[in-house]
Amino acid sequence: MRAWLWHHLDTFVTTLARFARAPAATLFNVGVIGIALALPASLYVALSNLQGYAQAFASDPQISVFLALDAGRAEVEGIEARLRQHPGVRELRYVSREQALKELKASTGLADVVDSLAQNPLPDAFVVQARDATPQGLEKLRDEASRWPKVSHVQLDAAWARRLEAGLRLARLAVGLLATLFAFALVAVTFNTIRLQILTRREEIEVAKLIGATDPFIRRPFLYFGALQGLAGGLAAWAIIWIGLHLLNGGLAELAQLYATRIELKHLSAEDSTSLLVFSAWLGWFGAWLSVNQHLAQIEPR
Repeated sequence: MRAWLWHHLDTFVTTLARFARAPAATLFNVGVIGIALALPASLYVALSNLQGYAQAFASDPQISVFLALDAGRAEVEGIEARLRQHPGVRELRYVSREQALKELKASTGLADVVDSLAQNPLPDAFVVQARDATPQGLEKLRDEASRWPKVSHVQLDAAWARRLEAGLRLARLAVGLLATLFAFALVAVTFNTIRLQILTRREEIEVAKLIGATDPFIRRPFLYFGALQGLAGGLAAWAIIWIGLHLLNGGLAELAQLYATRIELKHLSAEDSTSLLVFSAWLGWFGAWLSVNQHLAQIEPR
């Protein structure tokens, strides 16, 4: 067990030394991988910030419950109590017929027309804000309230919620597709790098096989190289995103002062940062594994 751990440690140190012997090539490869990972990761960060601000600034969708014109006071109070006790209702506001007519008169500029009406045509209503602001939750509450007695109509405007949800779904799909494409590019870069290394060290590999070295023993340094190169690319991508957000937040601070508000873009969370680094290391390892498996089988000692 100790010999196995020592060999892995030795392989790790040897791989770092190989990086140091070719700093220009190493920086170029790590930079390419970092940029390839930073692009979809930056879009993910932008999407996360946009989703947070959209939910914070967008007005809550409301459900308007209109009562029948012949609803009495007791029936209005019964529906109000029912709404207040409903687990899906977060806030409730009662709009009487008289208040609705007064607001209509003030907001439309049709005071003469309203005054000429023989009677008030507007019903009593309740404006409801639901706890579950998703389109599904809003529609469920609307359908339930519309079946109550003395409720003539329930109006729901969930168009903004559906547009927001559809836009975020499309953006997440675009980020996923872009991440897949750049992940393939990362694997291709690692595959080609390992291929060149195998061709350069062909004679060394032949000698190792002649003296009895197994394929896992020969494969291990290349896998370490791919994984560490991918990890370095992930760190580069993380740094690129951090620098970009730092610069953008500096500009947004001045803009926020003009609007007397606070606007700050958030960086990747600890979980997302860990996922980025693990994913980049895995992609590097996978590209190296594909390359070494394909080319190692073609090398046989003479």
